[in-house]
Amino acid sequence: MSESTNPLADDEETDATDRGGTDARERETDATPEAGPDADDGEPERPDTWTPTTGAESVIAALEGADVTRAFGVQGGAIMPIYDALYHSSITHLTMAHEQGAAHAADAYGVVAGDPGVCLATSGPGATNLVTGIADASMDSDAMLALTGQVPSHMVGSDAFQETDTTGVTKPITKHNYFASDADTVGDTVGEAFALARTGRPGPTLVDLPKDVSLDDTDREPGPAEAPARSTPDPEADTAEVAAAARAIEAAERPLCLFGGGVIKGNATEEARAFAREHGIPVVTTMPGIGSFPEDDDLCLSWAGMHGTGYANMAITHTDCLIAVGTRFDDRLTGGVETFAPEAEVVHVDIDPAEISKNVHADYPVVGDAGTALEQVSAAMGESPDVESWRERCTGWRESFPMDYVVDPDEPVRPQFVVEAFDAATADDAVVTTGVGQHQMWAAQYWTFTQPRTFVSSHGLGTMGYGLPGAIGARVALDERDETDRPVVCFDGDGSFLMTIQELSVAVREHLDITVVVLNNEYIGMVRQWQDAFFEGRHMASEYDWMPEFDTMAEAFGARGFSIESYDEVSDVVEEALSYDGPSVVDARVDPQENVYPMVSSGGANGEFALTEDQL
Repeated sequence: MSESTNPLADDEETDATDRGGTDARERETDATPEAGPDADDGEPERPDTWTPTTGAESVIAALEGADVTRAFGVQGGAIMPIYDALYHSSITHLTMAHEQGAAHAADAYGVVAGDPGVCLATSGPGATNLVTGIADASMDSDAMLALTGQVPSHMVGSDAFQETDTTGVTKPITKHNYFASDADTVGDTVGEAFALARTGRPGPTLVDLPKDVSLDDTDREPGPAEAPARSTPDPEADTAEVAAAARAIEAAERPLCLFGGGVIKGNATEEARAFAREHGIPVVTTMPGIGSFPEDDDLCLSWAGMHGTGYANMAITHTDCLIAVGTRFDDRLTGGVETFAPEAEVVHVDIDPAEISKNVHADYPVVGDAGTALEQVSAAMGESPDVESWRERCTGWRESFPMDYVVDPDEPVRPQFVVEAFDAATADDAVVTTGVGQHQMWAAQYWTFTQPRTFVSSHGLGTMGYGLPGAIGARVALDERDETDRPVVCFDGDGSFLMTIQELSVAVREHLDITVVVLNNEYIGMVRQWQDAFFEGRHMASEYDWMPEFDTMAEAFGARGFSIESYDEVSDVVEEALSYDGPSVVDARVDPQENVYPMVSSGGANGEFALTEDQL
C-alpha cells in the first residue's frame, strides 16, 4: 500500500465525511458540479492525452478507456475524490435522488445500450443502498459496474464512520468484486471489473475504493479494459454435443423453442429467429426473453410460466423436444419441476455450464454462445423435423385460450385496456419499463413486443420500484444514440411507484421524455390477489387507499400530470401524455378487483393454469 500524500486521507478528525455538521452523509453535489465536457463553465479542459496523477484520476481514465460515457450516482464523503476526478471527464454524470435509483438506472441503461452501466455511491449507507440494485442485476444477469467509496485503508475494520464491509456484503450478489489496495493498480482493477461484467454470462461487478487509494499519487496510466483470460468462455459448443442435439431435433414430432434472456444478452436474436423460421418450429419465451422473437410472428406463442399465455404453457406441456436457449429454468417459468415439459427431451443451450441440469435435467447439453451454438446445431441438422400438424395444434390452443377481457363502460377501467391503448399509440421500437406486481404482468401480456431490449424489468429479484429509475436509464441510453424519437413508457403500480417516486425529480431536472403510467388500484395488487385466493380474503397490509393523487404530485415535481377514471378519457390522455416533451405521469385509476390470469399456482403444473379464481 502506497503512503498517502494528502492529510485528509489519514486524519479522521478532518475527514470530509465529518465536516460541516449538516447532513451526516455529505451529499452536497454543489461541491462537485455535474461532470461532463460542458460542466466547467470556462475552466480549462483536460487535454485529450494525459497521465493520471492520483488513484481517483486513474479510475476515471480506466472508465474513459473502456468508452464509458455515462454514470449514475450520489455524492458522498468517501467517494468524493472520484467525483472530483470526474469534473473534467468526458463522462457525463447523472445525480440520482437515491442510490437504489442509481443502480436501477445503470442496470436499465446497460440493458438498452448493450454495454455495462456504471453507478457510484459513497461508503456505508451509500454502498448498502446499492445492494438491491446489484442483487437485481445479478439475478437477471445484467452487466453493471458499481464503484463504492470506502474509509481509508488503515481504518478498515475499526467500525469507522460510514464503514461497511462492502465487498463482504456484495460477494454473493456480484460476478466478482474487488477491494482496491494501491493507487498504481486501481485503474487496471476498474478496467478489469468493467470488462468482466460483460464477458461470457453478464453480471454486476464492484470495486470498493478506500479514500487513501483514491487520493494517493500515481504516475501509471491504466491499460486497456480486459477481463482475466480464463474468464472468457469458448463461444463454440462441443461438436459431439451439437451433433447429438441435432439428431434429437430432427427426430422430434413436437419440437418447441424456448428462448430466454440469454438470447438477448448474447445478442443472438437474429440467429434465434433464423433457426426457428428455417425449421418451422414454434417459439415460446421466458419473461426475460420477451422481444427475442417477435410476438406478431405466427410461430410465436408469447411467454410461458406462472402468468404466461395458456397456449405457451400448453405447448411446453406437450412438446416432445424442448430446445431451451439462454434460460436458467427458474421456478416462475417451470412451476413444479417434476411436471415441467413432462413429455420432452431437453436440449439446453447456455454459455454458463453451471446452469446445465441445475434445475431441469438436460438430455442434450450444449455449452456455448447462444448465437454460435444455434448456428452450429442448424448446420448439423440434415433435415428439418416434420412439424406441420404440431403447428396446427399450437394454433388451436391460441384459439382456445385467447388473451381477452370484457370492457363494460359502466364499470371501472380495465388495466389491460390502458396497456393496449398505449401500445397502439406507439411504434414497435418503444421501450417499456415496469415495476413489479400485477401491472408488470399486464404490461408483459398485453403489449406486443417485436424487438429485443424493449422490455426492461426486474425478473428474478422482483424489485418493486424498478420502473421509474429504469425508465430514466433507458431514456438516457436512447438519447445517447440519438434515438430521441423512440418512446419510453413505464408501467407502474401505485405501491411500486411510491417506492422510488423521488427519481421523478431527476427526470424533471434532466428534461427526460418518459411517460409513467400508474395502474392505480389502491392495493399491492398481486398480494391482494393471493390473499383472496389463498388466505380467505384477509387483506392484511395490502390495502393502499392512502395513496396520494399521483397526477397532482407529478405537477408538484414539475412534471405533467394526467388522470384516467373512465374509458372515455383514455384516448385523449394517451395522446397528450405521449406528446408532452418531458416527463409525464398518468394516474390511471383502474378496477381494484381485476386479477392477473392465466395463473399457474406456485409449484403447479404449467398445463393446469387457472383462468378464474375458482379454478385455483
